[in-house]
Amino acid sequence: MVLPSPLKESPHRTAIEELQDFIRQERDGRQVRKAIAVKLLYQGYSYEQVVNILDVSLGSLSNWRQTYESEGVTGFKPRHKGRQSYLTAEQRDSVLKWLQSKDIWTLGELEFHLAETYDVAYESKQSYYDLFEAAGISWKKTSKVNPKADVEAIAAKKQRSRASWRTIAKS
Repeated sequence: MVLPSPLKESPHRTAIEELQDFIRQERDGRQVRKAIAVKLLYQGYSYEQVVNILDVSLGSLSNWRQTYESEGVTGFKPRHKGRQSYLTAEQRDSVLKWLQSKDIWTLGELEFHLAETYDVAYESKQSYYDLFEAAGISWKKTSKVNPKADVEAIAAKKQRSRASWRTIAKS
């Protein structure tokens, strides 16, 4: 495969420079790949050569070039917006205040409160745990006594520890 040499006086020289600056500064590999592809096209590489070099589809390459020509480097940014929340910002704040106002609560109470008040039922328990965390509440169960503790073994270890401390202190 014969690759063209970079053109010194390319009609796309300013675009190539802009793309090169973007490639140097950008940290998102997906955006960099798009910029490199368009830069190679502007440097005189054919579509087929760029497809082979970067292992991308011809359709994607064409779309990236059209996007760059219409929007510039900002066109390379991802366009996904994520999923819309079940609760509005005001409702979420209200739930957080409700959680903080209670001394004792359970996951079931939170589930019931959201279902009754806002008609919201999350598929995953993680969403409820995230609300507890946002309210500054630990949702993990704690116990003052280790249920697996062996009282006799602990007493024997305490005796050995006390004897060790005494011998170290006398030395």
